[in-house]
Amino acid sequence: MKVLLLEDNKRLSKLIIESLEEKNYKVDWFDDGKKAIEAIYNGYDCFILDINVPGIDGLTLLKEIKAIDEKIPSIIISANVDLETIKEAYTRGCDEYLKKPFYMYELEKKLDKLCIKEDFIVRLKKQFSYDISKELLFDNNKQEVKLSKKEILLLNLFVKNRRKVISFEQIEQYVWEGDLTTNENIRALIKRIRKKLPEETIISQGGVGYKLNFLV
Repeated sequence: MKVLLLEDNKRLSKLIIESLEEKNYKVDWFDDGKKAIEAIYNGYDCFILDINVPGIDGLTLLKEIKAIDEKIPSIIISANVDLETIKEAYTRGCDEYLKKPFYMYELEKKLDKLCIKEDFIVRLKKQFSYDISKELLFDNNKQEVKLSKKEILLLNLFVKNRRKVISFEQIEQYVWEGDLTTNENIRALIKRIRKKLPEETIISQGGVGYKLNFLV
């Protein structure tokens, strides 16, 4: 996972970089907006932006980033708690606004929520165009692959609980929406959706359940 960090506080930047690198994020750090804006085309998965930095401010940089791709996850970190500034940040497309001071745990969780999900979807798109809102997959020939209601619920469950093993009980509760079912029915559903996803996207976990395979 490749992250651009714009922050002119060297001590805070060091803490963020060390924290994220421990989780296998690759972090490119900039303390000046003019330097950062030259790098935003370099294939970043997420952006972490302070507002008040030398050169070009974080909100202007955010606008440029969203002009490239409005779906790129972006987090504003700022000591500015002025409501109008916060509104402006969201208007320009920030996904989260984290007020300083904050715990590294908070930033990590926001990144996990925004960026790991996005990374999974990007990898899914290597073989399919994915539109969860319309319950459709499109293969490389642009042919529709229709998802059933249970398939879309199952896929949502995996995305929401990425990196976790999902038990048969969890699948029953979420996908069957409170109704009882059998493990055989769950296995049949897994088998059907596997045929519509890249090979080995969903892997078995010792008879306990299933999880997303992040090596796909």
